[in-house]
Amino acid sequence: MRGFYIGRFQPYHDGHHRMVTEIADEVDELVIGIGSAGDSHTTRNPFTAGERVMMVTKALKELDVTSYVVPIEDLDRNAVWVSHVQSMTPKFDVAYSNNPLVVRLFGEAGVEVRQSPMFQRDVLEGTEIRERLVTGGDWESLVPDAVAATIHEIDGVERIRQISETDTNGN
Repeated sequence: MRGFYIGRFQPYHDGHHRMVTEIADEVDELVIGIGSAGDSHTTRNPFTAGERVMMVTKALKELDVTSYVVPIEDLDRNAVWVSHVQSMTPKFDVAYSNNPLVVRLFGEAGVEVRQSPMFQRDVLEGTEIRERLVTGGDWESLVPDAVAATIHEIDGVERIRQISETDTNGN
């Protein structure tokens, strides 16, 4: 059986990795969708699709599951989003998500959707990790080692700090 899991992964963190580890126990193959693939270099989406592919691919090496990491561009038409995703990925049998909209869209398209409990959602959340990257807080303990190494390799800390600056005079 092949499963599908999508996220923006800005960055891929231990909460994502915990869910992927659980999914890997249920499927033979796993398709990871890199959502919002066209977005980068903003405080909400600091990393490119290629950088996120690197993060996820390196983090998945430790798991015993065949995986495919596929960038997926946004499509601002929810009614056809699932068919768009299916056109960009290998065929899959079940989708995994906790996002209410994603669950709804896959369900309406007749795709089985499975959910799992969130893991330490209070800190394992992209917004929190990106804020820590900007402010110099501890972010490395919240991501797999391979992801931290990738962020350092691409100078991601400096990037998000620079793009989070403002050109206003404090007004």
